Amino acid sequence: MLANSLQRIADDVGASSAQVAIAWVAAQGSDIVPLVGARRRDRLAEALGSLEVELTPAHLAALAEAFPPGVAAGARYPEAQLAHMDSEKRVGA
Repeated sequence: MLANSLQRIADDVGASSAQVAIAWVAAQGSDIVPLVGARRRDRLAEALGSLEVELTPAHLAALAEAFPPGVAAGARYPEAQLAHMDSEKRVGA
């Protein structure tokens, strides 16, 4: 499972899996910016903690292997559910 790969590295570096995920995205290049959608202050504080996470080249390689491009691709929500979500409504739906 994808989350297990992330959690193993999080345990290794003493961070949450969310912090590792954010740090990993930030490590993809200077032209990449992780966008964090925190709804609560504690989640924002956790996300900001990702700035202190240090991923080694071995960690980055393990994450790249566990999460190759496209592995988590697809629709965020089923089409039927989108019709009931105000923030996801399409024009004319």
